[in-house]
Amino acid sequence: MIAIVGPTAVGKSELALHLAQYFPIEIISADSRQVYRHMDIGTNKPTLAERAAVTHHVIDVVEPDENFSLAMYHRLAIEALDAIHQKGKLPLLVGGSGLYVWSLVEGWEIPRVPPNQQLRRRLEVRAKQEGSHTLYQELQDIDPVAAEKINPSNIRRIIRALEIYQATGQPPSQLQRKRAPCFSVLIIGLTLERSELYRKIDWRVDRMIQRGLVEEVEQLLKKGYSPSLPSMSGIGYKEIGQFLRGEMTLPESIDKIKYETHRLARHQYAWFRLNDSRIHWFDTGEAEAKGTIVALNKVKGLIEGFLS
Repeated sequence: MIAIVGPTAVGKSELALHLAQYFPIEIISADSRQVYRHMDIGTNKPTLAERAAVTHHVIDVVEPDENFSLAMYHRLAIEALDAIHQKGKLPLLVGGSGLYVWSLVEGWEIPRVPPNQQLRRRLEVRAKQEGSHTLYQELQDIDPVAAEKINPSNIRRIIRALEIYQATGQPPSQLQRKRAPCFSVLIIGLTLERSELYRKIDWRVDRMIQRGLVEEVEQLLKKGYSPSLPSMSGIGYKEIGQFLRGEMTLPESIDKIKYETHRLARHQYAWFRLNDSRIHWFDTGEAEAKGTIVALNKVKGLIEGFLS
């Protein structure tokens, strides 16, 4: 398997589509938002034309009001991986969700604990009343290893970790063992100078607005999808929802989306570290003729050497 990793807007999908011109690949998405149907613009989902040109897996697999977990992702991705191998093709894992990427690359064994909606609601109420830091502190006391890997503001993942502990009586980090996968892996990382990355992020956000992000959120709300759903709390959907409820102006919501996406990019660099010797890094600022793809011939050569 080949994995293409890096922060949002750095050019991962563009590189994957270019590589499909040279290798018999199918793409496995490693994006925690593209799993939801009807959420296309705000997740920057591949277009129908791109998906017709190259088969994509683990996209549009659940409705916005359905539960989706790391365990579900892992199962679907492994199924896709097996199917691609059986066709004699090369699986290309593409995305910026570090949890998803490393679960496959490192062969995590993920506890299959079903969601406990009653417990989740209780913890969500506590987070609102007492602050998310209270739940995070509890997780630190129970499992400092798991807590270190979770952003203190990520309520969903904090609650999920506490939920696993409540169900099993064991720290989540002890249940998530690793078993080396039975296939070799090449990891390609894309990076970009920070100010240029932020410029690309801002351009993408503006483009999403032009393409109809406001209308997309309106349609989701009209279909009855609650703003409190995990899917609707993602970057872009949350802020546009606030605009539609009159809680901020459209320019304010756009600025907030850009700010939160910059923060997401910084967080992704924590998952994919530039000094990680497993990752072959390429700077997309060193652009070649085709768009933002950096040193495409070098990447091709790296893959050809890997496959030989």
